[in-house]
Formats: sequence, structure tokens, C-alpha cells
Amino acid sequence: MSRAERFRAKYGPWALVTGAARGLGTEFSRQIAALGLNLVLVDVIADELTRVAEEVRRNTGRKVKTVVADLAQPGFIKAVKEGTDGVEIGLLVSNAAFPPVGLFFEQSLEDKLRMVDVNVRAPLMLVEEFGRRMLDRRRGGIILVSSASALQGVPCIASYAATKAYNLILAESLWDELRWHGVDVLGFMPGTTRTTGFVLSKPHLERSRLATVMEPAPTAAEALEALGRTPSHIAGARNRWTIFLAQRLLPRRRLITLVGNTMRAWYGKD
Repeated sequence: MSRAERFRAKYGPWALVTGAARGLGTEFSRQIAALGLNLVLVDVIADELTRVAEEVRRNTGRKVKTVVADLAQPGFIKAVKEGTDGVEIGLLVSNAAFPPVGLFFEQSLEDKLRMVDVNVRAPLMLVEEFGRRMLDRRRGGIILVSSASALQGVPCIASYAATKAYNLILAESLWDELRWHGVDVLGFMPGTTRTTGFVLSKPHLERSRLATVMEPAPTAAEALEALGRTPSHIAGARNRWTIFLAQRLLPRRRLITLVGNTMRAWYGKD
């Protein structure tokens, strides 16, 4: 049996991908469709979501449905349920995130609460809805996209890092709870990735080269390869070694300071 056949048997016939209009979400959509699954794509950016859906249909011949919804709004789950009516979701990729950059007290309370809504409440509701169905069927997969920032405090993205820690711990916990029932769960930690959101944040990468900047395609591919093999995975061999060594060789306070210095270098004023 080929990899695509095994993937379809385990996680088909449909996958749900949030944040599908750009970046990692688009790459997840392309690669999952190439493995033979039909797609339900969710995003708030309607025109770009339509473009991705048309591209995937044209290049893979898979069925693609779109749901335009703002995951920060309490009613988003109703739109998602309606968009998946009559569809068996065997794979959930909770990828959407709201990642503003800035010192904690320079960010508005509105933005902080939106981060909680999009990055925590929405994944929780999606796992509750579709994970329960997978549990009943005793088959399926869930990828919760976390972040390497979830592993320690990160100045300049304090709230974002905290929300991503929730995704990581939830995924690792569910990995053990659900693996006995045929459902694979992965907490996936991309490092710095050249997504649209990252580019729009305008980091001064020349000021610090501590982190490796990865491209979306190999990053998404690592997640799909890791699903079913491990409770969590950090994208990029260099990222894994850097994090492994830093966490073991540096005191916690030194590690946080080092990460903070990198963030301030990237996003500090000229």
C-alpha cells in the first residue's frame, strides 16, 4: 500500500483546514489534497480562500468546499458545521492564528482577547466537534499547529506564545488519550516560517540570525509525516538541535533573555 493509500485509509475521506487562505494553511491544503483527501477550507479572507480552492481543484482533481468564517466570533462553529454537513472529516488541521507582535502593555486588550478567541477557543471548539466524531468512529487525525514560542516565554509576543502553549499541551495530552482509540494527534511547532503573516510583520532579519527561516512547503510536509508517529514535533533539523541544546545548556532566565533579545532585534525601532 502506498503512502497516499495509507493516508486516505487512516484520515480520509475529507480534511478540514483552518487558516487555509495563506501560508502554512495553503501548503497543508495542497499537500493533503495531493495525498488524495477532499478538503473543507476555512478562512476569513474570502477572495484568497476562493483562489486556493480553485488551485487545489485544478491541480489535484479533489473536491473542495470553502467556509468563510471569523474564528474570533462565537458563531463561527455554526458556519463550519453547516459547511461540513454530510461530510466525514477524518483529518482536522487547526492552523489559523492571530499573531500580533508588540510588548504586552503596548497591545490593546481587544487584540489580546482576539488571540485567545482565535488561538485557543477556536481550536478547542473544533477538537470538541470533530475529535468526538473521530473518537466514535475510532479513526482520524488532528494536527494542532502550535509554535516553537510555546516552549518558553517570548518577549514581544507574550500572549501569542502563551496561547500556543495551550495548543501544544492539549495536543500532547490528547495524543495519549486518543491513541488507544485509533485517533492520532500531533502538536506541531513550526519555527520561524516565511508565511504571509511573518513577512507582513516586517522583521529585521539581518539584525539577528539566531533562528532559521523555513519555507511553508517543507514545514507543512514535516507535520504530515510526523502525524501518527509522535505527540509533538518541531519543524527543521537545525531548529530541533538549537532548541535541544538551548534548553539543556542554558538556565531558564538566560534562555528567555536570549529569545527576547532576538525578538527586540527583529522588531525594535530603527
